[in-house]
Amino acid sequence: MSHDASYKLLFSHPEMVADLLRGYVEEGWVSELDLTTLERVAGSFVSDDLRGREEDLIWRVRFRGRWLYLYLLIEFQATVDRFMAVRLLTYVGLLYQQLIRSDRPGARERLPPVLPLVLYNGEARWWACTELAGLLEESLPSGLARFQPQLRYLLLDEGRYAHHPLPAVRNLVAALFGLENSRTPVDIAQVLGRLLEWLHDPAQDSLRRAFTVWLNRVLLPRRLPELELSQTYELQEMHTMLAERVKRWTAEWKQEGLRQGIQQGIEQGIEQG
Repeated sequence: MSHDASYKLLFSHPEMVADLLRGYVEEGWVSELDLTTLERVAGSFVSDDLRGREEDLIWRVRFRGRWLYLYLLIEFQATVDRFMAVRLLTYVGLLYQQLIRSDRPGARERLPPVLPLVLYNGEARWWACTELAGLLEESLPSGLARFQPQLRYLLLDEGRYAHHPLPAVRNLVAALFGLENSRTPVDIAQVLGRLLEWLHDPAQDSLRRAFTVWLNRVLLPRRLPELELSQTYELQEMHTMLAERVKRWTAEWKQEGLRQGIQQGIEQGIEQG
């Protein structure tokens, strides 16, 4: 399973989308969303050149008595896309075309609002303009400038949350970002412990499985390639395995440090003798 596919599996759960909105979209209107109404929308939009957008996620949620659409683009490319705003302008247009073809909105209704959101976890920090206006010619006459297209997207660059502590209240996306930004077995085990607390309910079995698949196939092979992973499907088993490994590695490091200290002492004694 690719990184993109495993992330899509995670964000196919409404709990993840709700925590993303609650924890990372710092806008006053988010409190007006009825997150119990989150509903996945089919995400296959075909442009004129017949290329589909199957990998993107589209959700809708009730907002002030109507639907708000969330276009979630998950981006894992190695380099920053300078023209991301242009891409999203196209995707949002395709979404509107699809809604129009399916008779939404009705004859007396307006098009619904859309929140374009880019979730990025590349190594380099994102530097591209998040607004289309920043890519267009400057110093245009006002009479021409007002005819230019407009689009702004919300960027969530996971690397910028590397030093953010986990919140006291449950937020599954914070746990995901914490795992992504972990660099040691100790870090991973600590976040996993909190994640287990937050996903203890049997009704969350599907989401626990999604996290386990992602950890098994994506994160741990990348962060800890020396680990021999079995195809376990229990998050608790994975946490226990990591905790035992941490204890073993810590003991080995201490033993290695002791051996090095003894060896250095012998060498120093020989030199002084």
